Amino acid sequence: MNDCEDPIPESARDTAIDWWLRQNDRTLSREEQKEFAAWLAHDAANKAAFEKISKLCGFLETRLPGAGAVRKAKRSRRKLAAAVVGAVALFVFHSEISLFLKSDYSTGTGQIKVVTLDDGSRVELDAKSAISIHNEATRRRVVLLEGQAWFEVAPDPRRPFVVDAAGGSVTALGTAFDIALGKKQAEVTVGEHRVSVSSAGRSIEVGEGQRSVYSEHTSPHPPEAIDVEKATAWRRGRLVFNDKPLGEVIEALGRYHRGYVAFLDPALRLRRVSGVFLTYEPLAALDEIEASLGLHALHLSNYLILIYK
Repeated sequence: MNDCEDPIPESARDTAIDWWLRQNDRTLSREEQKEFAAWLAHDAANKAAFEKISKLCGFLETRLPGAGAVRKAKRSRRKLAAAVVGAVALFVFHSEISLFLKSDYSTGTGQIKVVTLDDGSRVELDAKSAISIHNEATRRRVVLLEGQAWFEVAPDPRRPFVVDAAGGSVTALGTAFDIALGKKQAEVTVGEHRVSVSSAGRSIEVGEGQRSVYSEHTSPHPPEAIDVEKATAWRRGRLVFNDKPLGEVIEALGRYHRGYVAFLDPALRLRRVSGVFLTYEPLAALDEIEASLGLHALHLSNYLILIYK
C-alpha cells in the first residue's frame, strides 16, 4: 500500500457533487451562498471534497470525447449529465460499430467467440477483438484488426497460414499461437511448435513456450521464455499482470467493461500493478487496484469512471 492522503467521506463527496452541479446550473441565491459557505467551513473534508470534484469535472469537460458538446450545453444538472453520458456512450458504441463494419468476425465488450474458418482452422477472439479474412490461392491470410486472438491452424503445406497485425506478419510453422495488439506493438506467444515473425524487413522464428514483440517500425525482439498459461489466461476468464503499468492494465480491463476510464493525473498511468483479476468482474478488479495503490475512483455513471489520488 502506498502512502496517501486521508480518504474523503462518501457523504462529503456526494454533497460536493451536488453543490458543483447547482453552481453550474444557475447563480446561487444569497441563502444558498450562505449555506454553501457554512458547509465548506463546517469540515475540512467538505472543502477538500469540493476542490477535488471541481478539478475532476473540469478535467471531464476538457478531455472526454464530445467535450465540445458538453461545454455548449446549457448548464442545467439534467442537460449536463445527459451531455456527458451521451458523449461517452456514443464514443463507446461507435467504436464497437466501426469495428463490426470493418471485420468478418468480431466480439463486443466482455464477449469471447470461437470461429471455425473454411480451412478448418480455429480462431478464439478475446473481447473487443476483430479479424478480417483475405484468402488467396497461395496462402491463407487473416488480418487481426484489434484486440487479441488465439489461433489453432489446420495444416496445409501448399497454403501457409499468415496473420497480418501491427504492420508485420506471423506465419504458422505449427498449430497454436496467440497475438495481442497493443497501441504501438504486437506480442506473439507460441503455444505449440513454431511461428515466423516478420517486421521492419527482418524475420525470426519463435518456438513453443516463447514470445516476441514487434511493431511496424521495429524488428521482432529476440524470443524469450514465457508462461503460456498466464499469457493466455483470458481464455479461461482471467487476466494476469506482473509489474505492468496501470494504464495498460486499465486498457485490458476495458475490453470487459462498456465505459470510459480516465485519469485525472496522467502520471497515475505509470503506477505498477501485479495481480490476477476475473474478466467477468472488471469493476471488482478496479476496486482491488484502487485499494492496493491507494487511489480513488469516481463513478459518474455506468459509462464513466475517473481515477484520482
